[in-house]
Amino acid sequence: MELQGKRIALLVEADYQDMEVWYPKLRLTEAGAKVVTIGTATGPHYKGKYGYPITTDKKASEVSADDFDAIVIPGGWAPDKLRQHSDVIDLVRKIDAAGKPVAAICHAGSVLVSADIVRDRTLTSFVAVKDDLIHAGANWVDREVVVDGNLITSRKPDDLPAFCRELIRMLKG
Repeated sequence: MELQGKRIALLVEADYQDMEVWYPKLRLTEAGAKVVTIGTATGPHYKGKYGYPITTDKKASEVSADDFDAIVIPGGWAPDKLRQHSDVIDLVRKIDAAGKPVAAICHAGSVLVSADIVRDRTLTSFVAVKDDLIHAGANWVDREVVVDGNLITSRKPDDLPAFCRELIRMLKG
């Protein structure tokens, strides 16, 4: 189990992109990591864009960046909801400041913009948030996965194998 002892925060909220939550959750769990689902409320059954449910383990206000080795921010429409909560933004910002992996896919770039951690960094995202990232100072590129320091970004569900491969590589050190 290559990630035994690692704790990963996985942000969830209503209308998450189903594959972008479940693929990393299952892949990281399979590798031995403890994946903790973090939302803006505890215990609700959030539904993904395609109806698949998930229950949160903790609220963002109940955890600290010190509790985790990395954070995964999925896409869908959930990032628009997540970015409105200061506890979520604070968690992302502090994990990034600690140099721990921040893995964001699809529309999750909007959370990175709100956390103000994209300036002068190279990353990718779903094309719909490209302009937001550029206006926030990012160097946007169209690739399946981009690694810039501790930041790992991908565009869409098709990119999940590369996205998870880079996150696991980084967590293994």
